Amino acid sequence: MTATTAPAGVLGDPVLTRPALPSLTGARWWAAFAVFVLHALVFLPTYPFQKSELFRRIHQDFLPMQLGALGVTFFFVLSGFIIYWSFRPGSSVPRYYGRRILKIYPTHLVAAVVFVLAAGVPLHRLVVWAPNLLLVHTWVPKWTTVGGLNVPAWSLCSEMLFYLSFPLLLPLVRRIPARRLWQAAVILLLLIAALHTAYYLFVDGPKGIGNAFAPRLRPGAVSPKFELHADPLWFAQPDIPVPMSYWLSYNFPPSRLPEFYLGVLAARMVLEGRWRTTRLGPPLTVLAIAYLGTWVVPVNYKMSVLLLAPMAAVIATLANRDLHGVSGLNAARPMVWLGNISYAFYLIEFPVMVLVTRFLIYRHTFGPLGWLGCAALCLVLSVAAAAMIYHWLDAPLMRRFGTRARAPIEVTEQPAPVP
Repeated sequence: MTATTAPAGVLGDPVLTRPALPSLTGARWWAAFAVFVLHALVFLPTYPFQKSELFRRIHQDFLPMQLGALGVTFFFVLSGFIIYWSFRPGSSVPRYYGRRILKIYPTHLVAAVVFVLAAGVPLHRLVVWAPNLLLVHTWVPKWTTVGGLNVPAWSLCSEMLFYLSFPLLLPLVRRIPARRLWQAAVILLLLIAALHTAYYLFVDGPKGIGNAFAPRLRPGAVSPKFELHADPLWFAQPDIPVPMSYWLSYNFPPSRLPEFYLGVLAARMVLEGRWRTTRLGPPLTVLAIAYLGTWVVPVNYKMSVLLLAPMAAVIATLANRDLHGVSGLNAARPMVWLGNISYAFYLIEFPVMVLVTRFLIYRHTFGPLGWLGCAALCLVLSVAAAAMIYHWLDAPLMRRFGTRARAPIEVTEQPAPVP
């Protein structure tokens, strides 16, 4: 091929086609399921179970908040990996942005509408729903906006920043020599650690190592009509402050941006033969050890810092296994289907919990088995709703407006051979 320079407004890339990565698609389900388990534990107000010593032990000692944060961290790193992996030559910047908006917003809007109807959100108070609907709400350190509508949508604010920045920073990423990718990843991890250390040392917020995140409990032993984040009392508050260091570490989009680019670097490593292993056991073991380490560090480090390096290693290894034809559970067709609906599942599960709380849990009492039954019902209903959203909305929209035939174009370099 003859070397050429990509025209202005076009995102050049040295690879014409790249294989699908079914293992990464299937793995998305496990991340979404981890978030669901945490949300079912915290956001299903099954009293008196949530007020019992058993619940406290389960939530603090076995399934703390960082379980859900583990899933979110996976999605952030995976986003960078997939965005870099899926770029094709000749993709225009406006078209790239259009595809990202088309992928994010329709499902987000459907879940938001379901939540508004389920919770009876007061639409006259723009502050509790408009920032969430526009996906700008985590830029402000107030629970009124951060938790003002469909709670899981907070992560989409970070995703929108990731997508916006990618065409702007891609030339810088591409300038890193292949032999320096490992060094670049280490420097990025050190910068992330330094950032969160600065939040811990110099910003007001929790300083202890305890797993302190817990459900917001109401008086009485009978289950309430709404969990507090979906309660009219929540929406009526003029301002609900959030601990600054927690918000900066977990919710503030620029703080999570380096995680996306760690995924981008991991994709380059796989594509350019710098990540060679197909053995999944070692990175999973290190990830498990890092997860256990979150019990003994402050909250600023619990949510992502310890998990990032092994998480990127797991993602790169799963991709490399697909490239080398190493089959596994995550590449099985049922898992790939669950991975395809995982985005809709992630967004619709909290509105489903609000509906189940309002029409089934309200005025009743539950022990641990009762909670487990309610959680199982929410899981089934959420999977069914996510499947409908994916098959009836997301997939048809992407087929109709998100794809087009591309003529072959000249590229700037030959792809690196797969080792």
